[in-house]
Amino acid sequence: MLVARPKKIRWVEAVPPVRVFKPVGVPRCDLEEIVLTVEEFEAIRLKDLENLEQEECAQRMSISRPTFQRILNSAHEKIASMLTHGCALRVEGGTYQLVERHRCPRCEHEFALPESSPELEGEIECPECESALTQAVEKPGRRRRRHGKGWQRG
Repeated sequence: MLVARPKKIRWVEAVPPVRVFKPVGVPRCDLEEIVLTVEEFEAIRLKDLENLEQEECAQRMSISRPTFQRILNSAHEKIASMLTHGCALRVEGGTYQLVERHRCPRCEHEFALPESSPELEGEIECPECESALTQAVEKPGRRRRRHGKGWQRG
């Protein structure tokens, strides 16, 4: 019997603030539901929202570029199916670890550490220049959206 290799944990910088999307006016119980994993959501965010190259996206998720491509293709297929068939989309599950990004003000190097990492307890040292003055990078959050005449946090 063949045993599948365990999935490598994918690094994710933030979970989505909204977990379910559905067509307006249709009760959720009447809709077919598609599940988008958290790492598929992260792949969409990195590639399509932040406009990063696939190699950088893969590095930030701590996976290979071909694995990133497979995750991104799966996410695009699910979103296209949801839009064309009028399904609900739920974001949940997957094989991921939340990470916190840091930037060194001295050398501008940016790196990530798992949120549960013991290194986050004290001073965090830059892996490039060994400076201990790193700063946490602001987590991706909700974007501002146009609401009425002004802008409001969405």
